[in-house]
Amino acid sequence: MTAIVETRDLTRRYGSTVALSHLNLSIPQGAIYGFIGPNGAGKTTTMRILTTLLLPSDGEAHVAGHSVVRERAAVRRQVGFMPDFFGVYDNMKSLEYLDFFAASYNIPQARRPKLIDGLLALVDLSHKREAEVMSLSRGMKQRLSLARTMLHDPSLLILDEPASGLDPRARVELRELLKELRNLGKTIMISSHILTELAEMCTHIGIIEHGELLASGEVAAIMRSLQPHKTFEVHLTPGEGEDLAAALAAAAALAGGQPHVLEARQLPEAEPPQLQIDFDGDDRAAGALLAQLIRSGVTVTHFAGQVSDLEEIFLRVTDGSVNGGTS
Repeated sequence: MTAIVETRDLTRRYGSTVALSHLNLSIPQGAIYGFIGPNGAGKTTTMRILTTLLLPSDGEAHVAGHSVVRERAAVRRQVGFMPDFFGVYDNMKSLEYLDFFAASYNIPQARRPKLIDGLLALVDLSHKREAEVMSLSRGMKQRLSLARTMLHDPSLLILDEPASGLDPRARVELRELLKELRNLGKTIMISSHILTELAEMCTHIGIIEHGELLASGEVAAIMRSLQPHKTFEVHLTPGEGEDLAAALAAAAALAGGQPHVLEARQLPEAEPPQLQIDFDGDDRAAGALLAQLIRSGVTVTHFAGQVSDLEEIFLRVTDGSVNGGTS
């Protein structure tokens, strides 16, 4: 897959502080790339370099094949940037706000009305075209700012903490909008501390801490690398005249002797009481394990693999020692 963003040994220093250290990053075209890291990890510094707002101290970065140092104008034509804090203006309507920025992008006046109407419809703000920007809710302002980033039809959207401060409904609306933008062919790089939101939308993630990239790639591949085996959670019903503890013990002993089973643990104190099975086989082998349990008389009422989420991955990969500084 073609990479739209590539960095090689990208480094940024602020005096004696190293904000980025030899960052090697690759974002495939068409991806929704979640950029994850604690405060002070280097997320915003990376984004500002990719948008040509900040020069690197060392290393290289390219966007759509253009150098962020030597071809800054070409990079800016490819990128739409939505910072964590963006400017809105008093006494300016939504329509006027977008028209002002369209003029800044040198979009001909004759093209602007149709373009702006289309973007307002895309972000579901057509009914607010005559509303003053300062009267909009936080979520509406975020969507208006997103429309602004797309005025010049960039191929890459870089969004720094776009869900910050949004209520649950506004976050859902933003998530669905970003999925729609990907369907329209946009590549999206998004940073956030709301890891559960990223898990539901991202195709790829990068985890950064102390200015160093700790992990990067497809979400599923990173999960597999951090959890090479599966853990199945099994609920069962004891047979007639059998108590649950005895049923769990018998099932654990049976499962422990099956192929690909690394460990079978009884959890009688869990709610509900259950059996956990660490398993390194594929889906066909898992089906065979379940079939063997049932053939042996175990009444299985629930058999499901536990899935790691982004929060668990983040905690495994980072040490949590960054609490502040340049982000």
